[in-house]
Amino acid sequence: MTTTSPRRRTEMLRPDGTPVRVLIVDDEAALSELLSMALRYEGWEVHSADDGADAIRSVREFRPDAVVLNAQLPDMDGLSALRQVRREVPDVPVLFLTPENAAVERIAGLTAGGDDVVAKPFSLEDLVARLRGLIRRSGNTTARPESLLCVGDLLLDEDSHEVSRTGLSIHLTATEFELLRYLMRNPRRVLSKAQILDRVWSYDFGGQANVVELYISYLRKKIDAGRSPMIHTRRGAGYLIKPGE
Repeated sequence: MTTTSPRRRTEMLRPDGTPVRVLIVDDEAALSELLSMALRYEGWEVHSADDGADAIRSVREFRPDAVVLNAQLPDMDGLSALRQVRREVPDVPVLFLTPENAAVERIAGLTAGGDDVVAKPFSLEDLVARLRGLIRRSGNTTARPESLLCVGDLLLDEDSHEVSRTGLSIHLTATEFELLRYLMRNPRRVLSKAQILDRVWSYDFGGQANVVELYISYLRKKIDAGRSPMIHTRRGAGYLIKPGE
């Protein structure tokens, strides 16, 4: 398998503005983690299952927009798993992973309702491109504009300066907007007060940490009030933003 990281592309969104969801069903932990990393790089939300039974539970709870399914699972064959997935989500695109030179399985997978088949070893970039095509053709997603940042259910448009969470508009001052933009450009990354001061206020850290704390509290009141918290403090380290629970 080629492990070259895929080039970042315009992200895709569900109709409600949240990231595309992909379920990976494979009992090879290393492969599953590698795929998860590549798909998260695309800005998608990823969930993994290591056997057929776990896959069915995940489909019910996660409601994926696409499924990457290994043709050989420890508790059932991929075709049986596919049939059960189709009962739960009839129209979800499914991409089969098969052993190299498994011509019979490739044909059977497509006949049984799989939308595409990729043989191992494969290029990550090729797999991601095929998956993007399947999701796009399903008609259940839209392309995210380059100006739109998304973390969980929080959206920020860098061009229009509009911010919303769960579809509800949030009014921010110019400084609050710049602080939120910096956090959202670095999701799940802890940013120190010095980094924030330098980026948002454009001066070096010099005992002005209280202004960062003050504006973080302003953002929390507008972004997190009455909702699952997204802005978090790491004592002695700084602040980060991540999707709410």
